[in-house]
Amino acid sequence: MKPWHLCIGAIVLLACSAAPQPGPAQPATTTATAYHGGDAPLSRAADKVMRLIPAGGFISGSTQQERMEAYDAFHRSAGYDAARRGRWFDREHRRHRQELHGFKIDLSPVTNAAYAEFVADTHRAPPHVSKKAWQAQHFSQNYDTQVKRFNWTAAGPPPGRADHPVLLVSFFDAREYCHWRGHVVGSPRRLPTAAEYEKAARGSAGFNYPWGNDWDRTKLNSGDTPPRDTVSVGSYPRGASPYGVLGMAGNVFQWTSTPWQGNKNMRTVKGSAWEDHAGVGRGASQHGRPVGIHHAIVGFRCAADLPAKP
Repeated sequence: MKPWHLCIGAIVLLACSAAPQPGPAQPATTTATAYHGGDAPLSRAADKVMRLIPAGGFISGSTQQERMEAYDAFHRSAGYDAARRGRWFDREHRRHRQELHGFKIDLSPVTNAAYAEFVADTHRAPPHVSKKAWQAQHFSQNYDTQVKRFNWTAAGPPPGRADHPVLLVSFFDAREYCHWRGHVVGSPRRLPTAAEYEKAARGSAGFNYPWGNDWDRTKLNSGDTPPRDTVSVGSYPRGASPYGVLGMAGNVFQWTSTPWQGNKNMRTVKGSAWEDHAGVGRGASQHGRPVGIHHAIVGFRCAADLPAKP
């Protein structure tokens, strides 16, 4: 465990008990970036352990052969062929080399406890989705058995999930948390781009998965093994990327700032979730989600530009 994980038990009650009671959802355009001085020890701690991704090139996207191999891997892993039928991996960019400026990215996805600090300070609506609202989004997960366990209450995050990644957050919620945290620490924070996420996950050598080229169910939280639910961030240190970034595959999909195929009403999500199988979670894999959704498999992490050299 990293040092900042060790303090979570001591201060999580402070972070969570400060969360306000759920209220009406804020409009998508609401900006709540101002910091009002509330306690934010977990958000500050997470910011201190951001990982540096150096400037330079990396291998992005995939070849047709790699996609076919990923379809086969999914079929073997899941026992059914939904990925191939849905042509999920056909959405990936063609393999190419891409250059990026240096940046920083969070060690792990933002946790419920850290997000609770943002909710307490800004009075933004806590993560929650009703059964009616969930069904209106037309996602496949069953509300009663797979979704409502992630809902926050007046007391804060769901019991026992303080150090799990926050879910049921829209793109706007995720973006505003990062902006808010920038105010907390005194330096701008934002969502990563899809390309930044991919480089942080694959390294400069272009691994298929954060840990290497082959699927390994022991290195992430996926649908291949129990609990088929979220787990604490940092639970799979052997699944770290070449830059030491954790949770880039498994546990939760993550928002990026990149529009999906040019559609400003959708954003690209990267990674994979607690219910996914092989093939999903490769650095090249991606798909799009509407910006206003609240999903039981999508969380986020923050990124930052490096200071300009004098």
